[in-house]
Amino acid sequence: MTSLHSPGSDEAAAPLREFAMRFSSTPRGARLARRLVSHRLDDWGYCYDSALNDALALITAELAANAVRHGRVPGRDFAVRLAEHPDVLRVEVSDTRTERTPPAALPTPADNVESGRGLLLVAALADDWGTSPRQAAPGKTVWAECLRRRLAADPGVPNLGVRQPS
Repeated sequence: MTSLHSPGSDEAAAPLREFAMRFSSTPRGARLARRLVSHRLDDWGYCYDSALNDALALITAELAANAVRHGRVPGRDFAVRLAEHPDVLRVEVSDTRTERTPPAALPTPADNVESGRGLLLVAALADDWGTSPRQAAPGKTVWAECLRRRLAADPGVPNLGVRQPS
């Protein structure tokens, strides 16, 4: 997949706002990543109960859980980066496992299996998603982008939940 904002583009290099943090490769670290992304979005004006906050929190939860479950290297953390651009919000989760990348074609898990649906949720919620080599260290980055205007135009979503300045 091709990113809406490739890593070398001017827009990707200069987001309007950015949040980045490393987390322990544990279920607790994955939970904290989801909560802090949701909190940061709320700080930026995307209300907790907005469609955009909900979508990006769920995407972060799935990507962070995958980093913990499939990308964990003992003693190594995973990193989360949230970036706001004029027309898109992008979340990236990086881990140190280079040999375990998500499949290009997502398989549909059997009905009786309890796992294997995380990337299907990411693909359904995001406007674009994919993987790229990690920039500063060994590993990979799995990213997802949500267009702000798509959620605003969705008849099932009354508004973005963006607070207007008083």
